[in-house]
Amino acid sequence: MYEKLEYLLALDREKHFGRAAQACGVSQPNLSAALKHLELQFGVVLVERGTRFMGFTPEGERILIWARSIVSEVRAMNAEVELMKHGNEGHLRIASIPTALPIISLLTKAYWSHHPGVQVSIAACSSDNVLDRIENIEADIGITYFDQESLRRNAEIPLYHEHYCLIVSRTSPLATRATVTWEEVAALPLCLPAPDTQNRRIYDRIFKEVGATVRPLLESNDFAVRLSHLRSGGLATVMPRMKARDLPLPEGTAIVPIVAPEASTLVGMIYPKRDPMPPLVAAFISEARQVVPTLTAMA
Repeated sequence: MYEKLEYLLALDREKHFGRAAQACGVSQPNLSAALKHLELQFGVVLVERGTRFMGFTPEGERILIWARSIVSEVRAMNAEVELMKHGNEGHLRIASIPTALPIISLLTKAYWSHHPGVQVSIAACSSDNVLDRIENIEADIGITYFDQESLRRNAEIPLYHEHYCLIVSRTSPLATRATVTWEEVAALPLCLPAPDTQNRRIYDRIFKEVGATVRPLLESNDFAVRLSHLRSGGLATVMPRMKARDLPLPEGTAIVPIVAPEASTLVGMIYPKRDPMPPLVAAFISEARQVVPTLTAMA
């Protein structure tokens, strides 16, 4: 039963029979046969089939909810058994919004000081994808925005407030200022993240609050693209201060805090509510709580 539920979850992730089979390390006929057998066991059709995967039936959607819970609990149990057998070892998976990546090294450093044998995987994701990875058991810990997102049924630990700054050429009159306003930033030739990103939605909300209209000359989700346009000296951008301090910004650029208003967005850690809590996750949460004052001071 457990293996078949794993196949069902793989099909939900991949939305394709062949890719789901490949992800599970089985042939497509074997995966299809296992799902058919699962349907016979339950006495309901779970998967809409045609010449390709067509989605899940209402019954299938309900079974998926149970499958995530069951598979998650079994994985947590197996991880705890391995911990009991082999000591301080295991694998912890973290999904994080890109702007929070600079702070994760502080969390992992504290974690490894007491759990040196644990392997950690870190995936940079959009805020929506962080939640999906947690829900689909592809991540144990998520780091994401709290203010703008529905965090679903996950437990939460606030980490720090993200503040923002202007990155501009040192030849700009604003480069020598102690601070700038959001209205002044809006008047510059800007390169910003694409509108479908959470970062851009945050910036647009703040601009709207101060009555500023923004028409960026460049929009891109690729940070390297924005960085190259900063390097050319023609455009400016907005960035979380913590990320700006961590990056090797192009020579000839200045970092200027943006105020009026002193806007911020809460970033925190999420994880599935579970009792008992998997030991590796519980240990990471404990270490993260100790690091929060440091993060607050840095932000």
